[in-house]
Amino acid sequence: MDAVSLARACADAMWAEDATSRAAGIEIVSVAPGEAVLAMTVTDAMANWHGTAHGGYIFLLADTAFGYACHSHNQRMVGQHCSISYLNPAQKGDRLSAHATERQRAGRSGIYDIGVTRQDGTPIAEFRGTARAIEGSLLPDAP
Repeated sequence: MDAVSLARACADAMWAEDATSRAAGIEIVSVAPGEAVLAMTVTDAMANWHGTAHGGYIFLLADTAFGYACHSHNQRMVGQHCSISYLNPAQKGDRLSAHATERQRAGRSGIYDIGVTRQDGTPIAEFRGTARAIEGSLLPDAP
């Protein structure tokens, strides 16, 4: 199995058990080794009293993209640290995309940057996460 097919198979295995993301309306747009793009539309239920997306939903989208990028090499990973900066508000109806990119992976550790943007390209948030591999793999029979 090539690396892109392996990344997709890992994402499919995660998705099958990811009820939270499905309930939030998150969709997998694309996955590749060390990369993931996920998207969601801000609904009325996600808005705070300002009429903007509650930060927790933006964090959920970014953190989920982080997880899919981390696991794309068929290693089980756990997050060690993350930070998020909110740059602009997202409004009800906005289509948000989270683009996760592996910046560094060495041994059992990795650093990932995730940019969340609105459909017009406006930056909404920047997220950085570090993760560490633990025993096991998502797909035990895969390379």
